[in-house]
Amino acid sequence: MSNRDRNYPDLHEHLDALRARGLLLTISEPIDKDAELHPLVRWQFVGGLDEPERRAFLFNNIIDGRGRKYSIPVVVGALAANRAIYSVGMGVALDDIQAKWDHAMANPVAPRIVETAVCQEVVIEGAALQLEGHGLDALPIPISTPGFDSAPTLTATNVITKDPETGALNMGTYRAALKAPDRLVVRMATRVGGAGGYLHYQKHQARGDKVMPCAIVLGCPPYVAYMGPQKLPIGVDEFTVAGGLAGGPINVVRARTVDLLVPAESEIVIEGLIDTEYCEPEAPFGESHGHVALEEYNMPMRVTAITQRQSPVIPSYISQVTPSESSVIKRVAYEPLFLAHLRQTLGIRGVKRVALHEPLTGLLRVTIITLEKGTPRTEVWRALEGAAFFKGDCGKICIAVNEDIEADNADALLWALAYRANPVEDVRTLPHRGQGHGPKREHDQEEDSTLLVDATMKSDMPPLALPKREYMERAKATWERLGLPKLRPQAPWYGYSLGDWLPQWDEAAKRAVEGRYLDNGRISERQRRKGVKPETKFRPE
Repeated sequence: MSNRDRNYPDLHEHLDALRARGLLLTISEPIDKDAELHPLVRWQFVGGLDEPERRAFLFNNIIDGRGRKYSIPVVVGALAANRAIYSVGMGVALDDIQAKWDHAMANPVAPRIVETAVCQEVVIEGAALQLEGHGLDALPIPISTPGFDSAPTLTATNVITKDPETGALNMGTYRAALKAPDRLVVRMATRVGGAGGYLHYQKHQARGDKVMPCAIVLGCPPYVAYMGPQKLPIGVDEFTVAGGLAGGPINVVRARTVDLLVPAESEIVIEGLIDTEYCEPEAPFGESHGHVALEEYNMPMRVTAITQRQSPVIPSYISQVTPSESSVIKRVAYEPLFLAHLRQTLGIRGVKRVALHEPLTGLLRVTIITLEKGTPRTEVWRALEGAAFFKGDCGKICIAVNEDIEADNADALLWALAYRANPVEDVRTLPHRGQGHGPKREHDQEEDSTLLVDATMKSDMPPLALPKREYMERAKATWERLGLPKLRPQAPWYGYSLGDWLPQWDEAAKRAVEGRYLDNGRISERQRRKGVKPETKFRPE
């Protein structure tokens, strides 16, 4: 199907857009998918690069641990290695992403069923699936965490299942470990409230069904791919929201061997039947919560067909310890949801921004709420409690700050905690919190708790003790003219008023930098007083 039959890009067109913007690196030398591929990409997250310097990596010369060559390329980081890449995938500037999600949720568009699709240009089914090198074994699926993972694992998935009672489709991002050319094991997260696919699994069990139809899609058009990690409310049809993002219907086609609809412009679709009676050990696997998930029983799936484009590309997420592609996807998707909840649902107008601390976004543990200076104390605490309990597995630590504190700067946050929070009055703990996603989930329902901190200014304060912006910018120009090492300004990098400052002091500072400090001395001499204790405050008239 040509791009004239749709108004959204597929993965190939998305990669072209990244390439045109300098956001895609192509690696043509042989790379071992089992030992080198993910570690190579991981370096841009642990090698000291700033977030804007990260790129998507396209590997087109892949081998495995046995030296076997693969013809299919793999792309890592193509959806959210950084926020600029996510912005390209969403088709709008970062500042407009919230509005685009809001519009899509409010204006869903039903998908359009088509008869033919590029995702079914090549079909492998029947006995061919069981031959080594022909079924799943033919796909260059990387090992995500070499040294810990026990198998190549599908990570950038859109897993589609159907409610056996209502017929409603669900699409989620779940990992799936390769076990045989025609068998894998899917881990459908049993998140708070139950993941949509897992709820379908339970319904099939309750009905006495021996199997559950499933389609694992690799390489959806970006608007569809973003649906899986977004974790929309249970019962919302992700295809309709993707259509809302696109401003028109998403093309879908009937799968070949299971009664499901799949995105027509997908790269690869793995169709199969999940066993609802037996479970099989799966993992270890390096998970997005930052620890290795140890072996546990999960859902075996017998593959009934693999369909694909003539020249597919396989996407893979870089996840595990944050920051990662997974954390960027969650952060950019969740921050607007938190902001809308606090400002619109709870009506706290003083909230200006909500930031999920990216190094911990995989666990969604630290939330920073930026509030307008002067927001009433009652509203500060409403915002903290509202953010803490907006989602069942988010917001273990919630910190309120003012707009002069950069939420992404840990030093600035610690400064606010040290200078603006009185632990006796500004810290609260709340009991009875669930563990959410992470290794402690396995510890017999062990409870957690929540920490709330009000690190906002409680009154006006003197300026930040740094040179004013105009002087720092002047010095920066000199620095660059001298050819000194490249600067990476870290907020705060200039001083500014925090309310306790007078125009007379501005005038005195201006005279000082003009070399006229003696004028200031003559002024202060006229303001001498008798009988005043040293360190008594003085305010000029």
